[in-house]
Amino acid sequence: MIALSNALSRAMNYVQTIRISDVVDILIVAFLIFKLIQLIRKTNTYNVAKGLLIFLVVLWLAELLRLTMISFILRKATELGVVVLVILFQPELRHVLEKIGSRLTSRSNNADPEMNSAITQTVMACADMAESRTGALIIFERYVSLQSIITTGTVIDSEVSSELLKNIFYNKAPLHDGAVIVRDGRIAAAGCVLPLSASTTISKELGMRHRAGIGMSEQSDAVVLIVSEETGSISCAMEGTLKRHLKPQAVDRILRQELTMETDNNEESNFFVKIIKKLFADKPEEVGSDEKTDRE
Repeated sequence: MIALSNALSRAMNYVQTIRISDVVDILIVAFLIFKLIQLIRKTNTYNVAKGLLIFLVVLWLAELLRLTMISFILRKATELGVVVLVILFQPELRHVLEKIGSRLTSRSNNADPEMNSAITQTVMACADMAESRTGALIIFERYVSLQSIITTGTVIDSEVSSELLKNIFYNKAPLHDGAVIVRDGRIAAAGCVLPLSASTTISKELGMRHRAGIGMSEQSDAVVLIVSEETGSISCAMEGTLKRHLKPQAVDRILRQELTMETDNNEESNFFVKIIKKLFADKPEEVGSDEKTDRE
């Protein structure tokens, strides 16, 4: 009992020394670890991370058992470890830095009448294309620039209209196989080539159009709409997560929530509120978890 009482007393003393800055520090570290685990799960870096963990365990055991030669070799290897990690995780690090930078230099298209009109016209087009089972891939650029993607297609620079989108994705049109990029409420380009997702967790039911849409959402903060040519299902991809079999009303709600949210002077604080909400949010829907199938 005395030992337990002393332990509780020491624990209370530690709790009393905790400051608000310590709590914030712990939350930030927890969030970074959470995002790192998410990043590893969504990419093909799982085996690399597992190998790194094994290496650290071996290094710890070598120090614990006083294996001098092995410890020396592993310590020398660790000195080059940072450079090796930067090389191995270069694409992932680049995407993370792009997203952080975009938050600091973001262009605001909030409450823009042209964006509102673009959303309305896009939802109308997607509803019609879903009914006629016309495949489509529409990318809404947000903070991360998609200029490198735009250069792979045909520059249009036109207002978004339902008829124009349906004409672009008509199966005999020359640009129907690529993606349409919408920038600041206008069609910037069509027939664009997108990077395919390298994730191994994507359902095999999904075809190239969905893989390209998911890949684009993994490498940027864009909102991606996909209409399946086979089933007419409408899907939305954001941050590597795919929401499938959406109704037009749900698509409209998602686009307005993500693209036309009003800003205020507390935008930076709202950003950190979103981080905390994401940290304690439910697990996102897994890609390809629906019973229905899409092969486009």
